[in-house]
Amino acid sequence: MSETKITYDDFNPHAFETLDVTDETKGAREVIKWAYDVYGDSIIYSCSFGAEGMILIDLISSVKKDAEIVFLDTNLHFQETYDLIDRVKARYPELNIKLKQPSLTLEEQADQVAPALWKQDPNQCCYIRKIKPLEEVLSGATAWVSGLRREQSPSRQATNFINKDERFKSVKVCPLIHWTWDDVWAYIKAHDLHYNELHDFNFPSIGCIPCTEAVSGNGDSRAGRWTNSTKTECGLHTTNKP
Repeated sequence: MSETKITYDDFNPHAFETLDVTDETKGAREVIKWAYDVYGDSIIYSCSFGAEGMILIDLISSVKKDAEIVFLDTNLHFQETYDLIDRVKARYPELNIKLKQPSLTLEEQADQVAPALWKQDPNQCCYIRKIKPLEEVLSGATAWVSGLRREQSPSRQATNFINKDERFKSVKVCPLIHWTWDDVWAYIKAHDLHYNELHDFNFPSIGCIPCTEAVSGNGDSRAGRWTNSTKTECGLHTTNKP
């Protein structure tokens, strides 16, 4: 595999077209190794600490023990999520795990924009508390890692291992594109990885408290997010701005 540094400006859409994805990680380990060999300290993993995140953290730590991992802390997450971050820090003490805060506190957002903005305009809330912070994080990075899987939703079915990220003008590396939800949990169990306890209580996808619900009898790994709304993405993986 070539170790030429693919940047946003000289993006190569054909990278990894012939990669063998029949190994245990369906190509993820090789893609991660390539990414950190090529980008080094100029690649960041933006981790939501969902089930996919536990796998990527485990694989990344085996390649670069001091990799930078950023959690977009909206100040609206479940306590179980913060508890999980503490457990991950203890298990992988050399990883550089940072909690990135929005520029506005929840009180400032209520005063300057609107109270409970997630109810009135969830896209704007995500923009303030997730998208803008990630823009700041990626301002000095060439590439970033994401846990997107093609199976997750129709909007993610065309995701490749290496993607030209128009939203953040960077290269987005997605090692888990061929993984199924069953693959994710098989790996977590086989390697005895930590995971968010809310997954045991019918929360397949875990985000902010106001926009996340438990589900019943739904096999969709994105179910429970923005229920009773047409919104399906926070905006990190789309080109649209509010």
